[in-house]
Amino acid sequence: QVQLVESGGGLVQAGGSLRLSCAASGRIFSINDMGWYRQLPGKQREMVATITSGGGTNCADSVKGRFTISRDNAKNTVYLQMNSLKPEDTAVYYCSAALRTTPWGRLLDFWGQGTQVTVSS
Repeated sequence: QVQLVESGGGLVQAGGSLRLSCAASGRIFSINDMGWYRQLPGKQREMVATITSGGGTNCADSVKGRFTISRDNAKNTVYLQMNSLKPEDTAVYYCSAALRTTPWGRLLDFWGQGTQVTVSS
């Protein structure tokens, strides 16, 4: 079994900062891409930022310059530093990981349970 556990969400005022963490545990052989996605009320889940095992990153235009994704491969953990938060960033944030549970296994996608981020104006 593999688990992704997120932490760090909460309520913050506009202009403030939060740091999300997501730790993967369980039967993991290797992790490829990790990422953060969010789901705004009444909308589909959207990509926020992704990071490869080598550290290459990709961010949505709406968060460029404000959010930074990073990872600690030794800890199987991905982070999302969110600065200059806006009310429109309010959403449930989910982490994801594409990983193999065995050396010969195919890549599988796993998701965390989600953490609420609320930005008040």
